[in-house]
Amino acid sequence: MIKDKAAIVGVGNTEFSKNSGRSELQLSCEAVRAALDDAGLKPSDVDGMTTFTMDSTDEIELARAVGIGDINFYSRVPHGGGAATGLIHQAVMAIASGMCETVVCYRGLNGRSGHRFSGGVSGDIVTADAMHWGWYMPSGLMTPASWVAMYTERYMHLNDADAIRNALFEVAYATRQHGAANPAAMFAGHPFDREEYEAQKKIVGALKLYDCCLESDGASAVVITSAEKARDGKHGGVAIKGVGQAAAKNMESMTSFYRDEIAAIPSMDIAAQTAYKQSGLTPDDIDAAVIYDAFTPIVLWQLESWGFADKGKACDFVNAGSLRLDGRLPTNTHGGQLSEAYIHGVNGIVEATRLVRGSSVNQPAKDVNNVLVTSGVGIPTGGALLGKLD
Repeated sequence: MIKDKAAIVGVGNTEFSKNSGRSELQLSCEAVRAALDDAGLKPSDVDGMTTFTMDSTDEIELARAVGIGDINFYSRVPHGGGAATGLIHQAVMAIASGMCETVVCYRGLNGRSGHRFSGGVSGDIVTADAMHWGWYMPSGLMTPASWVAMYTERYMHLNDADAIRNALFEVAYATRQHGAANPAAMFAGHPFDREEYEAQKKIVGALKLYDCCLESDGASAVVITSAEKARDGKHGGVAIKGVGQAAAKNMESMTSFYRDEIAAIPSMDIAAQTAYKQSGLTPDDIDAAVIYDAFTPIVLWQLESWGFADKGKACDFVNAGSLRLDGRLPTNTHGGQLSEAYIHGVNGIVEATRLVRGSSVNQPAKDVNNVLVTSGVGIPTGGALLGKLD
C-alpha cells in the first residue's frame, strides 16, 4: 500500500504568459528552484526526478543547472495531460519501495509561443497513434477540440442536452470567477457573464471559445518525499492518500472510438476506484477538487467517474452551483487550465497542495481536509487524493 508513505512538501510555479522569452529548460529550472525553496530543501537533497515524455527538458541538464547531484531514479510518463498525476504515481512508488527519498516532478512548456498542442494532428505531433488518426482525419477530426466535441455530442444525445449546455457555461463561469480573483492567472481581473460567454466564437460542435483551455508559457513543479521526512519539513507535508493511473481496454491516445460507447471514460472510472480503495476515502470525504479542464465537458464526465454524480447527471450537480467557492465541491480554485494557465495539469497539483495547506488565493471558507486532483481525460489518465498528513 502507498497510503501516507509519501507527501508533497514543496510546490512552485513560474509566471504564466503568452510569450515567456525564455527556454523551456530555464522555465523548468525556475519552477524547480521555487518548489525546493518552498520545501526548505537544497537541490542536493533530491535523488529522483520525473516528468512527461512530451517535456523537452532533459532531466540531466535540469539537474546540472539547478545543482541536483546524484540521481537514483528518473522516469517519464506518456500521453500528454494524462501524465500529470502519473508523476505522483511514479514518485510515490519510488519512495515507498525505497528506490529514492526525494523526487522532483516538473513540467515546463512554451505552449503559446512554441509548440501549440491545440493543433493536434494538424500540427507537428508525430507518434505511433497516427495509425488510428488515419481513420478519422478525412472526416475533419484533427484536433483535441474536435475529438472532445464528438464525445460531447454523443453525451448530449443520451442525456438532457439543454441542462448540459447550461452546465458547460457554469463550469467555464465558475472557473473564470476563480481565475479572475487569482493574481497569478492569465485571466486575472477578467470575469465574464452568460452574455459574453454566448457571444464567443464557436470552435467545434457545442464548444465555444471559453469552453477551451488556454495556451500558455510557463512551468510548474512539486517536491515529494517520504512521510517521515515531510513531518519535519518547512510546511509539514500534504499526504498522498491514494493515486490511480489507468488505460482501459480499447484505449487510444486522446480518443476512444474503438469502444461501443464513447460518452464515458472507463479509464477514469478505474483510476478513481484504485485511489479510493488505497485511501479508504469516499466521495463524501472530498472537500474540494482540481479537475483537469482542457475542455468544459470533460469536467462533467470526471465528476461522474469520481462518484459526485450518477452517470449522465453531472449537469445537475454543476448547475446547483457545486463548483463555486461556497458550493459542495469548490473546484479549480486557481482558475484551472481554462483561466489560470495550461501547464498540462501540473499547476493543478500545485493548487491542490495549497488547498490542503489552507493557502489557496481562493481558499474555501469550509475546512479542506481532502482534495481530489485529476489528469487529462480521453487519454490514458489518472487522479490522486491528497490530504492532511497524520
